[in-house]
Amino acid sequence: MAVPEAVGLPGAIPLVESEVAERAAGLLPDKNAAIVTYCSNPACPNSEAVARKLTGQGYTNVRKYREGIQDWVEAGLPIESGVPSGH
Repeated sequence: MAVPEAVGLPGAIPLVESEVAERAAGLLPDKNAAIVTYCSNPACPNSEAVARKLTGQGYTNVRKYREGIQDWVEAGLPIESGVPSGH
């Protein structure tokens, strides 16, 4: 099943690896909060890269949703369209 462009999981905050150092503290001020990173599908390495950087910055409860948004959509769960890019 194809995933529409510019979609995200409900409540998701878009953050890519190159922006973690600059934006994480402002977007995610609680370093003990539960954070789940995800990507488009299991082949995409971005969620792993973001999780690694967040952990390196002292975030203590970071998990990866390895199967990503493709799995979410295939399960029939809700998505949000028009997710802002954060730029």
